[in-house]
Amino acid sequence: MPRSLTLTPPRQAAPAAVRRAVDSDRRRTSASVILRSVLEHGPVARSTIARLTGLSPASVTDYCARFAELGLIREASAPRRSNGVGRPHVPVDLDDSRFVVGGVHVAVPYTTVALLDLRGRVVAERRLDHEGTAPERLLANAADGLDALLAAHPAATALGVGVATGGWVDRDSGTIVEHPLLGWRDVAVREAVGARTGLPVHVDGHARALVNAERLFGRARGSRSVLHLFVGNVVDAAFATNDEVHHGPRSQAGAIAHLPLAGGTERCACGRTGCLQAELSERTLCARARAEGVGGTDDPMRVVAAAAAGDPVAARLLVERARLVGRAAALLLDVLNPDTVVVTEIGVIHREDCLAALREEVGAERAAAVVPTGFPDSVLAVAGGAVALDVLYRDPLGASPGAT
Repeated sequence: MPRSLTLTPPRQAAPAAVRRAVDSDRRRTSASVILRSVLEHGPVARSTIARLTGLSPASVTDYCARFAELGLIREASAPRRSNGVGRPHVPVDLDDSRFVVGGVHVAVPYTTVALLDLRGRVVAERRLDHEGTAPERLLANAADGLDALLAAHPAATALGVGVATGGWVDRDSGTIVEHPLLGWRDVAVREAVGARTGLPVHVDGHARALVNAERLFGRARGSRSVLHLFVGNVVDAAFATNDEVHHGPRSQAGAIAHLPLAGGTERCACGRTGCLQAELSERTLCARARAEGVGGTDDPMRVVAAAAAGDPVAARLLVERARLVGRAAALLLDVLNPDTVVVTEIGVIHREDCLAALREEVGAERAAAVVPTGFPDSVLAVAGGAVALDVLYRDPLGASPGAT
């Protein structure tokens, strides 16, 4: 009886489009790790970049030449010798003198517009009070505010604009899907700001934007996993692992406003009591401060100022709030177990007793992992700009003027 044969079809070469996509991803990844190495270690020799990234010296040299042509990096003035002998190594460094990105952060009472350089430093910043909350007028005012800042810095070339806010923000479509406190639904931010400025516009939630800012320029450099907890009028969170921020379908990840908080007493708009946002929002802090005679204010920074001036009631309210934030952080730590937790909250930013109270709630074993934001004086401006800077550092050749 003849033996049966199993015929294996010949392997087909991958379609050209697939190969091109793979090559494009590889180039983008290589460009990203090289530029980020220059950001983190510069001035740095090309040979050191090759060692740090695992890329070939030839590839590093090629990409550095492209970055120099685009104006992203420059050669440092003083060459370095290896062990004092041989040919000197000319280090390269980020060129932060040519380009800026625009940043827009839409808060509940006001909008922050800013210019940031390539190191994430704020070059200029303005606060624009809201004249109502109609999205068309608010976004037009923000775009005009950016134009005014750029006009005051004529030597700077804008690479793009980042827009950040709370609520449900769909990064892929550039849309604010829902912001309950502003009353916004399905606001096409990318189109509105782009049409007014003529620049590429990128949109994301502010907690995710600040995770990227902390990874690039702040206190989470080198962390394998990072959780950011944002506590303002909006309370939300973002989580990144292995250099990727989790977005979820339509970027809904990080919505924690209605998580229950043990010991909470505030009635939420959803009908329940003790939801995170109802309990921790700056509106609640100000209402409690007014009820206890700490001025008639809707500005939480006045509560901080009163505490700094020695008002024991203001100090107690801030510490109590920090303890509640610590409970929320502990809950998220239990679920996600990140290396680093970054907290943006006014008491934790400005007062050591608030940071200590938060860490006490988290527990001694994990307290060191919890840190305040690395941008205490400009966190909202950085949030907006970081949306655009993250795009640049992920795809330097694609996000730069004249790049192909």
